[in-house]
Amino acid sequence: MTVDRILPTSEAEDLLALTRELADKELAPRAAEYEAAEKYPEDIFRTLGAAGLLGLPYPEELGGGGLPYEVYLQVLEELAARWAAVAVAVSVHGLSCYALAAHGTPEQQGRWLPGMLGGGQLGAYSLSEPQAGSDAAAVTCKAEPTADGYRITGTKAWITNGGRADFYTLFARTGSDPTHGVSCFLTPGAMDGLSFGRPEDKMGLRAVPTTTAHWDGALLPHDRLIGTEGQGLSIAFGALDSGRLGIAAVAVGIAQAALDEAVAYARERTTFGRRIIDHQGLGFLIADMAAAVESARATYVDAARRRDSGRPYSRQASIAKLVATDAAMKVTTDAVQVLGGYGYTREFPVERYMREAKITQIFEGTNQIQRLVISRSLDDSTR
Repeated sequence: MTVDRILPTSEAEDLLALTRELADKELAPRAAEYEAAEKYPEDIFRTLGAAGLLGLPYPEELGGGGLPYEVYLQVLEELAARWAAVAVAVSVHGLSCYALAAHGTPEQQGRWLPGMLGGGQLGAYSLSEPQAGSDAAAVTCKAEPTADGYRITGTKAWITNGGRADFYTLFARTGSDPTHGVSCFLTPGAMDGLSFGRPEDKMGLRAVPTTTAHWDGALLPHDRLIGTEGQGLSIAFGALDSGRLGIAAVAVGIAQAALDEAVAYARERTTFGRRIIDHQGLGFLIADMAAAVESARATYVDAARRRDSGRPYSRQASIAKLVATDAAMKVTTDAVQVLGGYGYTREFPVERYMREAKITQIFEGTNQIQRLVISRSLDDSTR
């Protein structure tokens, strides 16, 4: 189903049409097979990069596409409606470019950003640790200053694209202060002293690996520090506001796909001499699914427009992430119910959508963390 959208320019409309065409041709036919086989779609990312879809929200002068975040998120939604794992990887790539684009020096940006935003590379974000997920201030991975740079020692966890990425935005401890003792680094994807654990055996998003990373005294040059020492958590949280919108868009894409599948099935399936969509109980359920999808889309579009206009949007990003991912979980569960026994089988994709929706409530800050962010922001009128 093609969603009726209001886009800011004809260029944006053309881009979204191109994204749909590419996603229908390259993503949709392979998603189920690759997910079942846990096969990494490396060529897909090259195709998306060649189409210019990996650097869309960043300024053209930095090598990006120069498009509003509102448009970029709708591109992510279209990708997610065909293959959620690919869309998540693209969102994480965008997240991993944020630190350098927002806080790097002109020399650092000129050296690394063209490759990162130009489509030839894929990035990963390395903040979480086995004991430091939602509590980012509990990071223990160390970056010890040396005459030649920083020596990195420790373990990071839950890295999307882990072991496959060309670069990692890494957060490591350079001081003892819980809040101001973490710094940000841009690291190569392969170097001496860096290794990865086996991919996690996940219930969804199986085609794109999620791994641990083990830093065993790897040496990073001084110029790999992004921003200043101790600025890492501020950079990380700034990136996560944008990343939460990416996950909200992905969640809406999953929910839209589940809704489309449920509607198509309900139009064809008959019971008691009528299409099941004509039974009020089922029809109302599908109506609620549609309302949830469109409401969730509206929340991320509103937050993105705030971001694009330079207004504070942190609370709205958390609201969008909370609303959209909870909606995706509900809509995909209801889609399985609409299909009945068939929904519980792999003959239809709704069981995969349901498994994929669950993780959106967990990463980029669990939905419990989003509620905490929202409640704390209500005393701050600037948000």
